[in-house]
Amino acid sequence: MTLDATTDSTPDSTDSTVDSSTAATDEALRFALQGEDLEGDAQRMTTAGMARRLPRLLREALALAWRVDRRAAVALLACQLVSAITGALGLLATNQTITALVASGHITARLRQAVPAICVLAGAAGLRALFGIAITALSNRLSPMVTREAQFMMLDAATNAELSAYDHPGFNDRWDLADRGAATASDMIGLSQNLISSAASLVSAAVVLAIIHPLLLPLTLLAAIPQAVAATRAARVAYEAMIATSGLRRVMGMLRWHLGDKWQADQIRSDTIAPYLLGKYSAAAEEVERQTNRAVWRGARISLVGSVAAGLTSGAVWVTLALLLSAGLISIGSAGTAVFALRAASQGLQGMVGYGAQLFRSGLYLDHWSTFVAEASGMRLARGHGVPEAPAVVAARKVSFTYPTAEKETLHEVDLEIRRGEIVALIGENGSGKSTLMRLLCGLNLPTAGAVEWDGVDTRELDPHALWRHVAVVPQEFARWPMSARENIHLGQPRPDGDTSVLRAAAASGADDVIASLRSGLDTLLAREFWGGVALSSGQWQRFAVARSLHRGGGLLVLDEPTSDLDPRAEHRIFTGLREIAADRAVILVTHNLANASVADRIVCMEGGRITQSGSFAELVNQPGIFQRLWSLQSDRPIPEQRHQDQKD
Repeated sequence: MTLDATTDSTPDSTDSTVDSSTAATDEALRFALQGEDLEGDAQRMTTAGMARRLPRLLREALALAWRVDRRAAVALLACQLVSAITGALGLLATNQTITALVASGHITARLRQAVPAICVLAGAAGLRALFGIAITALSNRLSPMVTREAQFMMLDAATNAELSAYDHPGFNDRWDLADRGAATASDMIGLSQNLISSAASLVSAAVVLAIIHPLLLPLTLLAAIPQAVAATRAARVAYEAMIATSGLRRVMGMLRWHLGDKWQADQIRSDTIAPYLLGKYSAAAEEVERQTNRAVWRGARISLVGSVAAGLTSGAVWVTLALLLSAGLISIGSAGTAVFALRAASQGLQGMVGYGAQLFRSGLYLDHWSTFVAEASGMRLARGHGVPEAPAVVAARKVSFTYPTAEKETLHEVDLEIRRGEIVALIGENGSGKSTLMRLLCGLNLPTAGAVEWDGVDTRELDPHALWRHVAVVPQEFARWPMSARENIHLGQPRPDGDTSVLRAAAASGADDVIASLRSGLDTLLAREFWGGVALSSGQWQRFAVARSLHRGGGLLVLDEPTSDLDPRAEHRIFTGLREIAADRAVILVTHNLANASVADRIVCMEGGRITQSGSFAELVNQPGIFQRLWSLQSDRPIPEQRHQDQKD
């Protein structure tokens, strides 16, 4: 199926259709989970597989509960155990009550004889209700705590993994699946509690049935087999439908975001692309609905067959009970008790099958969470323990780097040295390796070959968090944190002098003008999505990005196109102050505006992942090479009077 859509030729058309003619040439929008064996998970969803796996799932759920609140976990299990015991006592008391009431003698004597059993029955019912309330309360307490813990473990694993982890195939896809798995962690607690409760009811009823007559217990268990098989197969059908439609549902989510997000709203209208995107969305939605409906009806047929078979086997159990009574093998009182016990056993079995199938399916989602946590933990930052000072010299020694999915090197044997107080500009066309080299010098990535050294020490031997405390970066895609203006500068790391250093950094970047215009100054929330928040322009946000890098201090300052969104006045303000900023730092400037590179002490030119030129602005502009070619292209823009004269000539 292709999700490509076409619209009417008129610009204002709102009609959209799926264009099947482009299926042979255009790739459909579809997310693929590379390396995932989700179909294999579905194939393993069998009754026997569920029975083998449920104990492990229960252990995992209880382990999470134990991790967040040991007392509540122990109390939950204790309440389940006592509830099961009181249930068995209640059934035994039912047997004594019925036996006393149907015995011979005056009704008053029979009632007097039944009073102790009735008291036990009432007490057991009251205690079971009380423990049921406690079980529900404990389960409701643990569920959100378990979800929070699962989400925290996932976030901790992700934020402490090497940056290169995000370049591995499927890492981001597994993050999405893990996020869904973390959300099901609370369901695991509730389902485990219900499964244990059903099992406890079954065990208590089974004990009573075994006491009444040994034949009743195995027949009751056999009666549950059809329902167990049907429930497992229905769960498998639902899971297979989830797998088949997961990519399409992610496409729908992506299209919803693009259609509704403010950053594309103007282009949605000016490009009249809404009908086309809505056509893609409708095509995906229709396919999801088709596959879901097919799964629903298939699951319904399976459940119907299972219910009919379960009804027939249950009928056989009741016929057996009647035959035992007619043959005099059990008393009337025992038969009456067996009726209650059979109902309790049936309910327990139904609960175990139903909750077990749900727990099994939720466990598959939780497996994605545990897989991601294990994978991200395996890529955890595992470097040295050296604690560096602000570097006097940052150097790349024969550095090469290859991204995990790349077929060739991004950097090849690069040698570069930057000293404190020096500004070095990196120049090159897109894809030349400038940003990659920047990340290596900052210790964000480690080189595939060679070494990056801070004052002669390989960054592999340094504590990464200690190293990053001496790094300040203004990336091309800077963060726009939904926090106050103050927090967007100090990033949760305020200095002892409070707002003084914040305002000083803002003044150096031009963000002070923006702060002065805000309703509440530094206290203003920079997020229109929240109540009372405001929205900034891209240029205003870039001033904050520069301000936060200046506030951090540190010995290495990296500016990757730091003024690309700024007006000339703001850009001039930053570059005229850059020399003062660089007095006690090593500064790397990545820019495509070659005029801005004139502020640098040294300009380094890159082509194809290699350094091909190095020198001052005056040297390189007069030297054949990539810098001179790029400078000629940027300078080849005559002013209007010159163009007019050229046309006359």
